Amino acid sequence: MLEAKSLRKVTVPASLLPFPSPGSIQPTRLALHVSDSDSFCSAFIASGCRVYKLQIPLTDSLIHRGKESLLIPVCVEVTDSSVLNHCPHRSEIQSLVLAETDTGCLILGSVDSYGYLIISKLDISGKDVQKLTFAVSPQDCGVGEGSWAGLSFSPSQWSMAAVARSFCRSIDIYDQEIHLRSLHTLWCPSSLTFVENQFFGTESSILAITEGCQLTIWDMRMKENGGCLQRICGSPGDIFYAICTSSTGNIAVGGADRTVTIYDPRRWSAISRLVNCSKFEITGLAFSSIDNDYIYVQGVDYEVFCGHWSDGKKLFSFRGDSSWLGFHKCHDKDVLGGWCDSGSIFVADIGV
Repeated sequence: MLEAKSLRKVTVPASLLPFPSPGSIQPTRLALHVSDSDSFCSAFIASGCRVYKLQIPLTDSLIHRGKESLLIPVCVEVTDSSVLNHCPHRSEIQSLVLAETDTGCLILGSVDSYGYLIISKLDISGKDVQKLTFAVSPQDCGVGEGSWAGLSFSPSQWSMAAVARSFCRSIDIYDQEIHLRSLHTLWCPSSLTFVENQFFGTESSILAITEGCQLTIWDMRMKENGGCLQRICGSPGDIFYAICTSSTGNIAVGGADRTVTIYDPRRWSAISRLVNCSKFEITGLAFSSIDNDYIYVQGVDYEVFCGHWSDGKKLFSFRGDSSWLGFHKCHDKDVLGGWCDSGSIFVADIGV
């Protein structure tokens, strides 16, 4: 069974970022990375057209609990903060994603409201940007109205990225600067992720996308139906805002219906539902890396909780002090965090 080891709260220095930009309802402007020694956590946040980096200590501390297994954060100080040497965007950054190469380097990708994509390679410590930096313009050169834009890296090939643009109803697939293909959705896409498991193989050609009240599965190798492999409808009128996949192949979605639904890709049917598990819309989801039977759920009511998706049992939760601007869990570790509109960043370290 999972249990919280620590919960820390830091405040972004006002000298670095006094007032963050508002962003969209999807909290996709935070990315976390834990050092190899597990002594500190690097938090990358995007506000306006710039990316900022903060270093948060992860030393052992006592865990404090309130009523109903609510975790009480311990306030700590940021040990280091800076403006990242990352090419500035022309408009507000909507999504920030980190990937790690086989050599241990970090790949930082960001996309703004018009679909401009910038990818940079960080050094091992994440302090600066090395020579590998490239930018990709959208296919329509960024005309029209700006909107939320999402980004996802292929888990097996970091150079392959998918960029979702909400108002354009399009998904653009890139291999570095090369545009490979465009997928066109029926509704405005609200989240996306690459799918890699034993059912689809290891080529990372499968994309899971939420659009409106539908979960759609796309195969970039297909030409029929524009590449759409499967379309699953949720509650009519309830928009999905979050999606995540587990290493066992399950796909979880959540949104305005305040319910987390787990799908089995072998038969495309729901195997479990956490009904009304959040007071308001669900905008962030992440399966546990320690045990895929547990899932982290983030809602717009400032709360993040961990629960067992098969029996609906809630283990623990913590709350922010204002609206979430970012929510993220590390790829291979159960270290998750949230960035609030007030400038506070909460980082939880989960173990067994």
